[in-house]
Parts: sequence; C-alpha cells; structure tokens
Amino acid sequence: MLCDNCKERDAVVHLTRIVNNAVTQLHLCEKCAAAKGVETTLAAPQHPLGDILQAVQAQASTSAEDAASCTFCGATARDFRATGRLGCPHCYDAMERSLRELLRRLHGSSKHVGVPYDSPAAHVVGKTDSVHDLRDRLRRAVETEQFELAAELRDRLRVLE
Repeated sequence: MLCDNCKERDAVVHLTRIVNNAVTQLHLCEKCAAAKGVETTLAAPQHPLGDILQAVQAQASTSAEDAASCTFCGATARDFRATGRLGCPHCYDAMERSLRELLRRLHGSSKHVGVPYDSPAAHVVGKTDSVHDLRDRLRRAVETEQFELAAELRDRLRVLE
C-alpha cells in the first residue's frame, strides 16, 4: 500500500480518525508521518539536553547515596538498592538521609501518621526469646572483639539461666 500523501513510498503508519461519527483512514510512509508530527517507533525524537541532565542528576545522587555505609555491618546504600534489605538495625542511622528521601517519594511524607505500633505484651515474649537474643548478641560481640560487652552479656545470660 502506497503512502496517501506522497504516493511514492510504502505506508508504514496507519491512522484512523473518528470525527463526528465519520471514520477516515490515513496511510502514511515514515517520512510523511514525521512531517505531520506523528511519532513512530522507528524515528523517536531525541532530546540530547534532557539525556545529559538526567545523567548528571543520576551521577550526583548515586555518588552521594553510595557514600553512606553502616559502620556496624558494612552494608552500603548500593547494597540496599540491589536487595531491598538493610544489613542490621544500625543501618537505619547510617543511611537515614537516603531512607528519608525514599520514604518521602513513596509515601509523600517521611513521618508516620497512622496508627502507632504496640509492642507485644511482656508475657508473650518469653524467657527463651531473650536468652536466644542474648546468645546471638554475645556471639556477635565476640566476633567483633568487643570483650567488655561480651562479658556483660555473659553475666546477663547466667542470671537468666
């Protein structure tokens, strides 16, 4: 099928217009479609200034956010973006700025305005949970060579056991 406009090239764009219940079809080649302002997948308009500005903004935000890392577990903001998980509770303090920005973009605010969280009752959290938690903290304290903390945790474990 030839182009309805130039009648020289094959038509690759087929437009259907409905005006006042009257249907008209227009078959155009790529050049004529571009001349009439119809965007095709073959010839998408390029905006080099927009691409440059996006690249600069992405580089600036990436370098500033990647600098944030947790001193406790060593997790970085790049790790968080890749996995969607933080390494430890201390990561919230280390990456506070980027997390606040993420919450603001996702929820519209970085402050919680809903129903407050009620922690479980004391009788639900039993002795075994706290012993398990203390043993885990003791193991991490020994691994990181924090011996004073390890001694304190050991004494607390002895009292509970």
